[in-house]
Amino acid sequence: MLFLGGFFIYAAKDLPSPGKFAERQVAESTKIFDRTGTVLLYDIHGEEKRTVIASQDIPDTVKKATVAVEDDNFYHHIGIEPKAMLRAAWANVRRYSIRQGGSTITQQLIGNTLTNRRERTIFRKVKDIILAIELERKYSKDEILTFYLNQIPYGANAYGIEAAAQTYFGTSARTMSLAQTASLVALPKAPTRYSPYGSHLDELLQRKDFVLKRMQTLGYITKEQEEAAKNEELVFAPNRQNILAPHFVFHVREILESLYGDRYLEEGGLHIVTSLDWDLQQKAEELVKKHALKNEKQYKAENAALVAIDPGTGDVLAMVGSRDYFDPEIDGNVNVATRLRQPGSSFKPFAYATAFAKGFTPNTVLFDLETNFGSDGAKEYVPRNYDNKFRGPVTMRQALAQSLNIPSVKTLYLAGVEQTIQMAESMGITTLSDRGRFGLSLVLGGGELTLLQETGAYATFAADGIFHEIRPILSIVDISGDILRAYTSEERRVITEQSSRQVTDILSDNEARAPVFGAESALYLGPDIKAAAKTGTTQDNRDAWVLGYTTGLAAGVWVGNNDNSSMSEKGAGISAAGPLWNEFMKFAARTYAAEDFPAPDTAPAGKAVLDGKLGGEAIVPIDKLSGKRATEFTPKHLIEQRAYPQVHTILAFVDKNDPRGPIPQNPEEDSQYWNWEHTIEQWVLTENAQGGHYNELPPESYDDIHTESSIPRVMLRAPYAGEIIRSRAVHIAADVASFRPVTRVEFYFDSLFISSDFTSPYTYTYILPQRITGALHTFSVRVYDDVENMAKDTREVTIDPSSGVTIENPEPSDISAETPLPSVFQELSPDI
Repeated sequence: MLFLGGFFIYAAKDLPSPGKFAERQVAESTKIFDRTGTVLLYDIHGEEKRTVIASQDIPDTVKKATVAVEDDNFYHHIGIEPKAMLRAAWANVRRYSIRQGGSTITQQLIGNTLTNRRERTIFRKVKDIILAIELERKYSKDEILTFYLNQIPYGANAYGIEAAAQTYFGTSARTMSLAQTASLVALPKAPTRYSPYGSHLDELLQRKDFVLKRMQTLGYITKEQEEAAKNEELVFAPNRQNILAPHFVFHVREILESLYGDRYLEEGGLHIVTSLDWDLQQKAEELVKKHALKNEKQYKAENAALVAIDPGTGDVLAMVGSRDYFDPEIDGNVNVATRLRQPGSSFKPFAYATAFAKGFTPNTVLFDLETNFGSDGAKEYVPRNYDNKFRGPVTMRQALAQSLNIPSVKTLYLAGVEQTIQMAESMGITTLSDRGRFGLSLVLGGGELTLLQETGAYATFAADGIFHEIRPILSIVDISGDILRAYTSEERRVITEQSSRQVTDILSDNEARAPVFGAESALYLGPDIKAAAKTGTTQDNRDAWVLGYTTGLAAGVWVGNNDNSSMSEKGAGISAAGPLWNEFMKFAARTYAAEDFPAPDTAPAGKAVLDGKLGGEAIVPIDKLSGKRATEFTPKHLIEQRAYPQVHTILAFVDKNDPRGPIPQNPEEDSQYWNWEHTIEQWVLTENAQGGHYNELPPESYDDIHTESSIPRVMLRAPYAGEIIRSRAVHIAADVASFRPVTRVEFYFDSLFISSDFTSPYTYTYILPQRITGALHTFSVRVYDDVENMAKDTREVTIDPSSGVTIENPEPSDISAETPLPSVFQELSPDI
């Protein structure tokens, strides 16, 4: 107790007089620079605006609104709230740090004037308590509240309620409406985030309504006054600050404020080096404005946003949140790059990347047919393609490149909704945490993303599957030159090289997307710049996107209206956002080199449906003449390996969780099986009616015209085996017997065809060549019936030199003195 008493006396002896609360020490401002550290983007402080006004000049509504949201027990405590402090203390204990303070208005005043709010220590908290109690002892509640309302920061360098009224509404605090009052009272909690000149105007208006609700609950205003103030349209004064890259700067400032608080930013003299490439930023701002003005006339889309990121580091090189930050007519201060919007089909690559990681391939065949994906009593879901056409069987490559919706929904199902969200999250998407909201429509843009995060995710594809945290700040140096933070480029592999390269290979395949987008679309940067890109267009044409990348740069473009109104029907991603993306990427390629993308492995997966076939197929050897299964007696030249395509849903051939594993035993148990299969059955019927042969079964019977018993029989009567030929003219004769009509008999000398005979008796006189090699040779005969059954017979003979034939290189054993005639000729029965 003696210690606390002594500490109280020590702290209280320096308590300032009331006049000093109207003064605020001006310290060195914080400066934000581009990545070179030479271009000053913004000076956080500038001229501190403050106009001290007397208590009687502060409207009663301002005081009541402030008390309602900051300290509703203000008029009843002694400067501290023990219960609130205990709650905060318990929360701090659980977090192992001092993050909450349970501060009253009196304590906040102390923290803004006498102590260092950035110092989060127990000592500072105790000092604040002692000073707050002493302040309450010396001054009245009205005096303390007046000090507070003249002292606290409201953002935009405005300190005190009067300066805030002049800054934001161009009026005096005395003449503000209730709605204006509530909006200003909402600001001090987070002046940068809630700034009407920032990207979160909607959050400011929500907090304004909260202020009004608290006032009504506490009896300060009536329900009618609350409703009238909620419905009042607020018009803020134009913001004309000396600032470069304003959307980017305020994004950076939000980050800094979360780290250090607004007061330290404005007085701490920090030196901030950001990741911004000022040359690229200037070009981005120029092109955004140019194309937004054009789109306003062509597509009724008055705004646009652009983000560029270095895939190798995650550095934000350019950020443009609207066509003109200072144009209130289009809500230009809103940074659409950090606002949630539905991405349309630009989300599809995440589903395909997940499917490829599972083992599916770009050649996997899916059916683009009208399909109701509702199952198990679920609500019907029948997506359409952008042109309301159905293309039948397509590969995943074609489906992604041409942005086909139905096969993409199937791809999401095969990949898994949860797994796809996890993939997107691993690539930096943080806005899909409410899993219960998302189903198969997610692949068509059913979840909200920010342009900044989605561009960062596409940068992961550009980096061959390596994710880098988005890095808008490179370093923070304090007023003494000490480095407070140096941001390194942290990376981690989140996609396999193969899966990432497969996605990139498709998105850069101009030929594959040409059937829909054309060969010279805005996604094509020419033969010298290798780029991958994907469009996105949301329902009712509210958002148009193009996201794409080279090996050196990833860039995303959004086009639309800040009020979420629709563009014209032609305002799709390729037409509205494509030209801006195209021109920016061509400019950026001068500095950020675009090299060839690494090619994926294209080895077959080993399953027909994964390797480009319609589903499965039975390969059966068929006799061409009978149309039945071939046998060992079927002539080889009459055998064809005939494919019988078995066209079914892919779920009949692959387990979606193990696509390269065994074929499912009971595929019909899958909840989507019959939804997909019924449409394919109808497709098969239509195709077969037009000459197709899908789902035909191979014949069960075997070739019965080529059998062992139906083979003809043939015997060569002349020359006989072992005969010595002593004349160049050799008589050849064959006896033939056959069940079926004989179509021809062929004669051969050695392997040389010499003649055919088509009628019985089958004979031929052959004149031997003048020169032959060796004396031993063969004569043979082949007989064919009308179905190409064949039989043959061969006789070996000796050519004697007396025949008049010159025999080159004869062997001694080639010529025998005499070979006797066979004792018996076997005759062939003609009726065998």
